Amino acid sequence: MQAPRIGFGYDVHPFTPDRALWLGGICIPSDKGLLGHSDADVLIHALCDALLGAAHLRDIGYHFPDTKGNVYEGIDSKILLRRTMAMVREHGYELGNADCTVCAQTPKLSPYIEDMEHCLASVMTVSKEQISVKATTTEHLGFVGREEGMAAYAVVLLVRQEGNKDI
Repeated sequence: MQAPRIGFGYDVHPFTPDRALWLGGICIPSDKGLLGHSDADVLIHALCDALLGAAHLRDIGYHFPDTKGNVYEGIDSKILLRRTMAMVREHGYELGNADCTVCAQTPKLSPYIEDMEHCLASVMTVSKEQISVKATTTEHLGFVGREEGMAAYAVVLLVRQEGNKDI
């Protein structure tokens, strides 16, 4: 019997004044967004990396490269998450649970946690109880504390799908 698999993901993006702030698949009211090749959703990117790592499928940059002018430029990160879950399932795994933490000095994220969990669960076609999103600050320390950007961390547990004993 193969043991469950654990994956860890991390992402960081700097703030920019000319973009919307996408986090956990939802648009959060803010005077600045995150700079990146896609929509720069740090939470989804960390979650994708955790899923890919747990399934031994490399990382988000390998599957969705950020080369200029490619099909992923400006893409909605929910599409990347949906494709990542499809890859994980193709390799015989299903999500046990995901535990995510967003580090941001501003804006205050607690009013949006449930909406992020609901959105992520919907995109991943899992129950909301399998997704945990938390938010914290860095107590004004580092680039996050200076409000230069955001970071996100994700840990996932993958379990073998029923009927996939040979994987």
